[in-house]
Amino acid sequence: MTAVGTTRVIRLLHAPRPAVYRALVDADAVARWKVPPDMTSTVHEFTGAEGGTFRISLTYDAPGPVGKTTAHTDTYRGRFVRLVPDELVVEADEFETADPALQGEMTITITLRDADGGTELVAVHEGLPDAVSPEDNETGWRLSLDRLAALVEDR
Repeated sequence: MTAVGTTRVIRLLHAPRPAVYRALVDADAVARWKVPPDMTSTVHEFTGAEGGTFRISLTYDAPGPVGKTTAHTDTYRGRFVRLVPDELVVEADEFETADPALQGEMTITITLRDADGGTELVAVHEGLPDAVSPEDNETGWRLSLDRLAALVEDR
């Protein structure tokens, strides 16, 4: 298995950095936003602190799509490698799977900066396994960040 895929997504959120940061390290918030709209999230374990670990399952709502861990579920586990409040979240994630094409540690680095009207979020997802298309991963990130925006922005 060779992990070579990387995606980079930038999103302007009309919310202050502290509100965005809290949503990145809070289990209830992550369960609501870090999941594509056609899936349901279950947070099994979550410690939102540097060195803290998490385990999360995403299950397809419709019976058709195939999961990476079980028939319709993607489960991943990871840890917070580095946290700088209101500025940076670095996490290491790995799918729970027997498929060698989906195995390997991935690194997600989320950087927050002040921007006109709110916060610029830059998400870089490195080390995607061969079986994960960078294009599909980017689409998943964009859909999830839409949900993050709905969660943190005052409307």
